[in-house]
Amino acid sequence: MPAHITWRRSSYSDSEGQGGNCVEVTFDGPAVGIRDSKSPDSGVLLVSSAVWRGFLAAKLPTRAS
Repeated sequence: MPAHITWRRSSYSDSEGQGGNCVEVTFDGPAVGIRDSKSPDSGVLLVSSAVWRGFLAAKLPTRAS
């Protein structure tokens, strides 16, 4: 991944309510980078744009509170 990238997290992520538990994503051409917001230096999972779109399109069950 390039040195100067912008990481994004969901607007639903609340560092107060979720204890900072969220993932961040970045988009770089054909690749999407995914990392843990609590440990940004622990590594990046790279997937293709097609895999990312499939992930977003999946009907995942919501977690009960």
